[in-house]
Amino acid sequence: MVVARSVLLFAVAAVFEIGGAWLVWQGVREHRGWIWIGAGVLALGAYGFVATFQPQGDFGRVLAAYGGVFVAGSIAWGMVADGYRPDRWDVLGALICLAGMAVIMYAPRGR
Repeated sequence: MVVARSVLLFAVAAVFEIGGAWLVWQGVREHRGWIWIGAGVLALGAYGFVATFQPQGDFGRVLAAYGGVFVAGSIAWGMVADGYRPDRWDVLGALICLAGMAVIMYAPRGR
């Protein structure tokens, strides 16, 4: 149950962070305006709060592991939102990052 909660929190964090960054990108680079930028800033702020709900109490470990989720999530977001088509190296890299995330977060530790 703890792992499922953690995975769900990582997914929610990814939506807020990647979505927020995408909104800022759209507002600035695609000239969609300040409303998009403001929504992005709010989403990025929400991401910071979501990360604090992880059951693991070590900030460095949680944020390092989240990096793997961010990499894979960013590729997925680009596919859905912008029609980006990853090549096999993008996919392999994302899978390696997710494997690293799983080791960092969920490997058994003798505490």
